[in-house]
Amino acid sequence: MTQPGYTDDKSTILARLKKVEGQVRGVSKMVQDDRYCIDILQQISAATRALQSVALHLLDDHMSHCVVAAVQAGGDEQHVKLREASAAISQLVRS
Repeated sequence: MTQPGYTDDKSTILARLKKVEGQVRGVSKMVQDDRYCIDILQQISAATRALQSVALHLLDDHMSHCVVAAVQAGGDEQHVKLREASAAISQLVRS
């Protein structure tokens, strides 16, 4: 089994996810503390953007690693990887 494209960036990605996790815990605490709705919504927006940033980073790694390798190899695998990437992009755009 080949390594994922993000293997070299794994520590960076995990650090970003840990930050997002902290932001989400912060939102939960804000709700528990009865904070102002707009402040909570701003924090949710920040956490969402941070998570989208991680998703785009992973997508970029996938495109430059997995998709490129599949296209270079040719055959059916290139079509599978391109469809996967297209579906992932579509899902990110809708979210």
